[in-house]
Amino acid sequence: MAQTTVVHLLRHGEVHNPGGVLYGRLPGYHLSDAGRRMAEMVAGAVADRDVSLLVSSPMERAQETAAPLSEKLGLPVGLDDRLIEAVNVFQGVPIRPGEGVFRNPRHYRHFWNPFRPSWGERYVDVLARMRAAIDDARRAARGHEAVLVSHQLPIWIIRLAAEGRRLWHDPRRRQCGLASLTSFTFEGDRLASVGYSEPAGSLAREADDPRSAQPGRPDQGWPDPGLTGPR
Repeated sequence: MAQTTVVHLLRHGEVHNPGGVLYGRLPGYHLSDAGRRMAEMVAGAVADRDVSLLVSSPMERAQETAAPLSEKLGLPVGLDDRLIEAVNVFQGVPIRPGEGVFRNPRHYRHFWNPFRPSWGERYVDVLARMRAAIDDARRAARGHEAVLVSHQLPIWIIRLAAEGRRLWHDPRRRQCGLASLTSFTFEGDRLASVGYSEPAGSLAREADDPRSAQPGRPDQGWPDPGLTGPR
């Protein structure tokens, strides 16, 4: 009988961002007080699970989200560059209502291809690195569970692929709230299901899509990314 392994993708908690910018890969962005409480709530929610591996994106906000889990689980935090936020040419630009990228004609040249997307890292490249990170975690935690701390876009892209959906999408419809868990269950090497939960949902100030998840019905292994629409 195949061993069951679960790989949880944890989005970081709320970030202190008084300037309202798209911080992307910029250094110096840390969790807010609420974000730290979110991380503590998630740690409490997974403390009794059979987690044998804890890995984080190198960004400060991700490592700070992982810290309470490390303490609760008694596990070191490994770092994996493949879990990092996607490249975006608009990092550092204000994204508050009434401001930012869509108000400035100088930015229009970056919008020529929303399917790639033309303003940042290709979706297929994000997918490839996230899939590789998950596969490595699955092998390392075989028969147990792993928690990988990452960011909204990379988590959403790998979920879309796992569920056989196209990679290009409306960012407003991502189901990946702050400090949420997107969980991949494997039977042996086969991806059996995808689940979603918000253990810190009561603290999240802005939930991108608070609706309950519908479990995915993936095929054997990872679906072919060529079936997910334009690249």
